[in-house]
Amino acid sequence: MPKKIRELIQALEAAGFVNRGGKGSHRNFKHPQKIHILMSGKSGNDAKPYQERQVSVAIKKVKK
Repeated sequence: MPKKIRELIQALEAAGFVNRGGKGSHRNFKHPQKIHILMSGKSGNDAKPYQERQVSVAIKKVKK
């Protein structure tokens, strides 16, 4: 079962990413280590597989 967009956003925020806003359903997240990620979709939608991969890779880069 795919995760929801809101779950991915919570994981990013827990890892220290800050929501910089965006237009419509897009959200820009930035980490103090200069890592950026763009999330699109409403918070209740199912996340796409590529979005789950992007979030996991971004969190792994932060934890190094």
